Amino acid sequence: MDSMQCRIISIGDELLIGDTTNTNARWMGQVLTEAGVEVRHIATVKDDLDVIKREITDSLSTADLVLTTGGLGPTHDDITKQAVAEVFDTRLIVHEPTLDFVKSTLQKRNIPFSESNYKQAEVPACSQVLFNSRGTAPGMWIEKDGTRLVVLPGVPAEMKHLMREKVLPKIRKQMDRGEVRKSRYLLTSGIGESTLSDEVIGDVGPLLDEDLTLAYLPSPWGTRLRVSSSASSQEQWLKKTTPLIDHIYSRADKLIVGEGKNLSLAQVVGDKLKERKLTISAAESCTGGAITSAITDIPGSSAYFTGGVIAYANRIKQQLGVPQASLDTHGAVSKAVALQMARGVAQKLNTDIGISTTGIAGPGGGSPDKPVGTVWIGFWSPEQHFALKATLTKVRLRNKKRTTAIALEVVRRVLINFPRMPYNLKKQRP
Repeated sequence: MDSMQCRIISIGDELLIGDTTNTNARWMGQVLTEAGVEVRHIATVKDDLDVIKREITDSLSTADLVLTTGGLGPTHDDITKQAVAEVFDTRLIVHEPTLDFVKSTLQKRNIPFSESNYKQAEVPACSQVLFNSRGTAPGMWIEKDGTRLVVLPGVPAEMKHLMREKVLPKIRKQMDRGEVRKSRYLLTSGIGESTLSDEVIGDVGPLLDEDLTLAYLPSPWGTRLRVSSSASSQEQWLKKTTPLIDHIYSRADKLIVGEGKNLSLAQVVGDKLKERKLTISAAESCTGGAITSAITDIPGSSAYFTGGVIAYANRIKQQLGVPQASLDTHGAVSKAVALQMARGVAQKLNTDIGISTTGIAGPGGGSPDKPVGTVWIGFWSPEQHFALKATLTKVRLRNKKRTTAIALEVVRRVLINFPRMPYNLKKQRP
């Protein structure tokens, strides 16, 4: 088979009314695309037998592969298996290995086994059971008339386990191995999506075709570029995508942080610090420890991160060496305080670099001179001492993320000797 077209069905009232965020469909779409499956449609439906049956029937008539998640629990509203059985005109039977596993699992947790738990082990008679060692709801694989229906639990950890261990290997076996379908991801930081597209990378239309695409994926941490295509071999894929990727590198240059779908800015900063055998510390006010958290999310960060201080109150800023006169004259959100915090934390914690943040995260607290979203970021090293002023949004959590990203990008650019600051912010020295 040359390609496989897929539809995903998420089942559950909680998804429709907003009690639960539908992360399953997003994750499934990503891994299926990476496996070379073309995801054509994603639907979310309520816990209603007729609605589920209709959506499954319609999907099976238009796709090679249909996946459902949700509705496999023991309660009265978990009706996915009944819907599947009726669609395929079959009955539900008890899968004994699953029943034994459910009983054993409940016993280990000191949970009584009830009649409703039998439902966990029921499967449509026509299905191939995908044994779930991470939970009590098995997955199911059903094939009929050239189409495939995969029924998976809604618990994300269980769904992902079955996808990785059971479903994706079966899909790959049934697909044409001669075709290569993949994407390459390039992470940029410190530049807006539109500026990156319009003024830096420019028009790439002549380099694209129906099967070679470039997507911009913005986030508070930066804009990730996704180059996607398919080809008859890895060699042909590289031949097809290299001109576009070379063009991007020639234009974006040092704006490119690195490559990888899951590459993080903090990871790259950590690698640069390790390469140069440097240490860093952080003094945070408006970010409330977000910089420290981002850095220490990376395994091995103890090699370069000494510690941080959440200097939220002015008296903590003073303990870092910020004079009362600076607070009185300039205020806590100021160039002077950002500069002194960066130097103070580096000296207190004996690190090569100090980074600081102080700002008005919002939604309140602003003034005409310092509106909500006003942020100062300080940098100190023996060679450089400066601060940057950014004016962000009125949304508190977004401001914390953006400030954290800017601070990390400042460090990266200093380490690679890239004098242009993020978003063209100007260095302001003491």
